[in-house]
Amino acid sequence: MKDSLFSLQGKSVLITGAVGYLGREICFGLAESGAHVLVNSRSEVKAQELVNQLTLKGFSAEAAVFDVTVHKQVDSFFERYSGPLHVIINNAYAGVGGTIETSTSEQYTSAYAITIESAHHLFQRALPCLRSAVKECGDASVINIASMYGKVSPNLSLYSTPEGSNPPFYGVAKAALIQWTKYGACEFGKEGIRFNSISPGPFPNLNNNNPEFVQSLANKVPLRRVGNASELKGPVVFLASSASSFVNGADIAADGGWTAW
Repeated sequence: MKDSLFSLQGKSVLITGAVGYLGREICFGLAESGAHVLVNSRSEVKAQELVNQLTLKGFSAEAAVFDVTVHKQVDSFFERYSGPLHVIINNAYAGVGGTIETSTSEQYTSAYAITIESAHHLFQRALPCLRSAVKECGDASVINIASMYGKVSPNLSLYSTPEGSNPPFYGVAKAALIQWTKYGACEFGKEGIRFNSISPGPFPNLNNNNPEFVQSLANKVPLRRVGNASELKGPVVFLASSASSFVNGADIAADGGWTAW
């Protein structure tokens, strides 16, 4: 893909939450397109394990070990990192289920911290590196992994208990991330730094969910199936590459049509 419109050859990409179910596939998609992938995790062991898997296949990658919610760790990383950074992908999230009735204010605060505050601080620290990338190749890209639940509510009838559903504080945080994306697109577009988001739909880990639940999700999708994690490679590579050079402030729904009903 070296000469392709979608080539990421010569570009450095930092992805947070890289070792998770979706993050891992995104890393491989970036690497397959020629990017040098900075694999972020708060676990050095997990980050290095994924780096080893990538490099064994001949790809370029290195570990970027820090907790996105700990500003001192983020600061320390950027004090050591030198050179341009062409793409940042904000993918980190960790949380539990819940409902409006049962959730706590602390859960809302935690979801906001890992989704918005971490992306905001990471961007501020990475801004000189992104500006260097613009000088080098004309643009830089910030890609925020949001969710269809930042736009619509979960269908509670799909879950055996209300607490097992996607929690309200998750959706609220992802909705905020979509809006933060639009704000960033307007503020930094003039510099050549593009902001876009992707809102994945049903991408259940088939190893962690029973077949009946997966089928119930599939029945709600116009395509009549759930997504495979590898299907996020395309939207991410598109937004990271020059193929999307005039795409700014957009939210791409990768949900099989779920939000089109």
